[in-house]
Amino acid sequence: MTKKELKIAVIGGGSSYTPELIEGFINSYYELPIRDLFLVDVEEGREKLEIVGAFAKRMVAEAGLPIRIHLTMDRKEAIRNADFVTTQIRVGLLEARARDEKIPLRYKCIGQETTGAGGFAKALRTIPVILEICKEIEELAPDSFLINFTNPAGLVTEAVIKYSNVKSIGLCNLPIGTTMKIAKMTNADVSQVDMEWVGINHLNWTTKIKVEGKDVLDEILNKMPGSEGMNMKNIPDFGWDRDLLRSLGALPCRYLRYYYMTDKMLQEERGSLQNKGTRAEVVMQIERELFELYKNPDLSHKPKQLDERGGAYYSLAAVNLITSIFNNKKDIQTVNIQNKGVLDCLNNDVSVEVNCVIDAQGAHPVQIDKQPGPQIRGLLQVVKAYEELTVEAAIKGSYDTALQALTIHPLVISADVAKQILDDILNENQHFLPQFY
Repeated sequence: MTKKELKIAVIGGGSSYTPELIEGFINSYYELPIRDLFLVDVEEGREKLEIVGAFAKRMVAEAGLPIRIHLTMDRKEAIRNADFVTTQIRVGLLEARARDEKIPLRYKCIGQETTGAGGFAKALRTIPVILEICKEIEELAPDSFLINFTNPAGLVTEAVIKYSNVKSIGLCNLPIGTTMKIAKMTNADVSQVDMEWVGINHLNWTTKIKVEGKDVLDEILNKMPGSEGMNMKNIPDFGWDRDLLRSLGALPCRYLRYYYMTDKMLQEERGSLQNKGTRAEVVMQIERELFELYKNPDLSHKPKQLDERGGAYYSLAAVNLITSIFNNKKDIQTVNIQNKGVLDCLNNDVSVEVNCVIDAQGAHPVQIDKQPGPQIRGLLQVVKAYEELTVEAAIKGSYDTALQALTIHPLVISADVAKQILDDILNENQHFLPQFY
């Protein structure tokens, strides 16, 4: 990219995460010279947008940078001629997330924001809105990149791959967070840690870990059981079983606890529901406190309380990606892109989360050394089949396809339960799911 003054649109700009992103843009300004930063939101988020926007302007002023911050409800204005569009939206707000978590728990199934039936409900609401945004990008900023942080990131990326022509890359903070943890565990600089990822968003395995050129995977796996160092926020510290790790021969991502330790995770969720409420309800309280802080006219730096929100390294991942595209860096980052034969056990047109070379044209997958064995491939193929069905159901509004998606998901215990969960999701999300009505 040759343009020297950038326009970036942040859709979902009233998010409590936005100050994290602003901090990243400030820290990277001399590599990423943003001139116009548009924060856009929906009418229901106007108050939050105004609070976050005022805080963002104070942050930029404190840094002494010539970034112009624009607050708008006009998404098209924000997108028009943008170089990058980032999406961090939550269709239905946190109230919808709370429902997503509660509905599966009624039927003794995992209720989680991105995994299982909860992630399914979120995908049904989110995918049509993301595709509307993609149409606007195609019309108003056809050369721009869409950097998607909206969960479930893998499902959203797949929908964009299959149903739009936008240059899109899906992003999750989990890979960069895990890399930082490995660096901390091994007392190494993060630049000296190389990891190979195999899988899809929130269902991936690290099959190679090198620190300063030395293969340390086996050493890491032996350190892992019960090690708090490898856990990130939001996930209870249930130590991995040593025999499980040895038999896998890979380091599972934290979301695989829902599959490998379903009984413990379900017990934890049901206990939390009784004692603290859903994770969404906990986050609502954290957000109320954050926005009270953001209102303070004397606050011009990101408060440490934002770390409790659960989005560690979010801005680092986003800014690293955008900076690498803008500067044609050709470095390696772990992102969500089209498979194109990287994982030969999955179709070419689906989304995968793997290492990619990042340059001015986007993300290019790095061929992996060894295809996953059956212990990984089996679960991966089933969950990817669920994702393919979910994307189709979200776009076509097909009850039958939606039912099949839930029925084959490993965290939904039976076809009868799948039907009950689906009916509850549709009943409690009617306003957000017109495609089914």
